[in-house]
Amino acid sequence: MTGRLDSAQPYALGLFRIVVGLLFACHGAMALFGAFGGVDGSGATAETGAWPNWYAAVIELVGGSLVLLGLGTRAAAFLSSGAMAYAYFKVHQAEALWPIENNGEGAALYCWAMFLLIFTGSGALGLDRLLTRRSSTRKPAAEQAPATV
Repeated sequence: MTGRLDSAQPYALGLFRIVVGLLFACHGAMALFGAFGGVDGSGATAETGAWPNWYAAVIELVGGSLVLLGLGTRAAAFLSSGAMAYAYFKVHQAEALWPIENNGEGAALYCWAMFLLIFTGSGALGLDRLLTRRSSTRKPAAEQAPATV
């Protein structure tokens, strides 16, 4: 049974990445465009350029989209994880110590989920893997044609 689970690991990781990226991007779309009820449930958006809300929303939308696609996964996850760590420690922890008390569960979970993706990469079903595979199958022109003297 362990062998079967191990062989499915890249696909499970890919699905994990897709779900986390989609939810993270939706969170950014909510704050930037008022989607899904907006910031306060009435369609409100983050004020353009307002620190840190607007910048966090941009990171969430762009970072989440890149993670969802599996494109530049490690870099996008690094930036996203850092943004969520900042959100937790600067915004939520001022209210109370524990995430359950300060409404910081989302920030903490996104921070750690993105942190995991920094080390695991995109898994299966990601553009990172597809592009890596394509570039490794192409040989440089110098290797394809034999040199003539």
